[in-house]
Amino acid sequence: MDSRIVEHAKILVDYSTEVKRGDMVVIQANPDAHELAVAVARQVAKAGGSSVTMMISEEIDRAKYDGADDATLEVFPDHLMAMAEKTDVYIVLRSPVNTKALANVDPKRIMITAKTTKPIFDLITKKRWVLTVHPSATLAQQGNMSLEEYRDFVYDACLHDWEKESKNLYMMKEHLESHKDIRFCGPETDLYASTESRIWIAADGKFNMPDGEVFTAPVEDTVEGKIYFDVPFLEQGKVIEGVRLKFEKGEVVDFSAEKEESTLKQILEIDDGARRLGEMAIGTNRGIKHYTMNILFDEKLGDTVHCALGMAFPECNGVNDSAIHVDMIKRMHDGEIIAGNEIIYSKGKYFYEK
Repeated sequence: MDSRIVEHAKILVDYSTEVKRGDMVVIQANPDAHELAVAVARQVAKAGGSSVTMMISEEIDRAKYDGADDATLEVFPDHLMAMAEKTDVYIVLRSPVNTKALANVDPKRIMITAKTTKPIFDLITKKRWVLTVHPSATLAQQGNMSLEEYRDFVYDACLHDWEKESKNLYMMKEHLESHKDIRFCGPETDLYASTESRIWIAADGKFNMPDGEVFTAPVEDTVEGKIYFDVPFLEQGKVIEGVRLKFEKGEVVDFSAEKEESTLKQILEIDDGARRLGEMAIGTNRGIKHYTMNILFDEKLGDTVHCALGMAFPECNGVNDSAIHVDMIKRMHDGEIIAGNEIIYSKGKYFYEK
């Protein structure tokens, strides 16, 4: 086994989720993540936890949509809720074979499932959990890399001294929380929001791996201005590119996309909360060198910001409710991030890098 897989597993179990004796642990893994699942199971056992492993697959998800009518999708999975109630730690290991397996499924049907299972999602996110990726040929191809190049990419992003990374992230959190608003400025972008009474979260590897972002939920009805998201992203099996959004009193009043505008329109029409921002964030991970259309990595990319339509995180004191949480990313090399009267980022440097 590649020693980096073992190091990855140790970070997930010992640092991210802090598994301890007696913990009930669920490991969810794609088949291609088998090696990492083995390493994680071993590490959980060493920590005194009891683990069960569930196989997950995008093709299995597609099969359920192909077989089920809408009424079936609305059946609440009581057995999954029972497991969630008894579980202390969730460790999710993604290594997909086909990232576009759901591309031809009606997005409305996907949203039915999201709405049905939201109580389970809400419960799991109150537990100790972490989501990560194990390198796969599919993700390497999606990122325009060889498998070996992609392995290096993943481990460059994940295998950090996260205690050290945490210090810079918390320094940024403190600076942002000393002000009452945030503004993103750049090409085709001038987006403002109040952050008064909201909490900024320093994402230092406890829930995502890789990590490296600081985020909050803006005051819902204060978002004003426009933003152009220039990083393509994958949503519902579709690649959406060149999204432009305009906000007034917190709500999207105009939108466009250079590719898959119809999918963007469907996202915005899911529910009332889908037209408001649930998140505004700053990416800081300099181990991630370029985007790969994998949001787990792309939203942490250094020199970027991202915003999410939909659900706000309660831990930020956000209240926007929605069945979706769709992240979109903008590169800021020629832009600025301003909180109050303080420049947090300007043209390639965060304030703590000057």
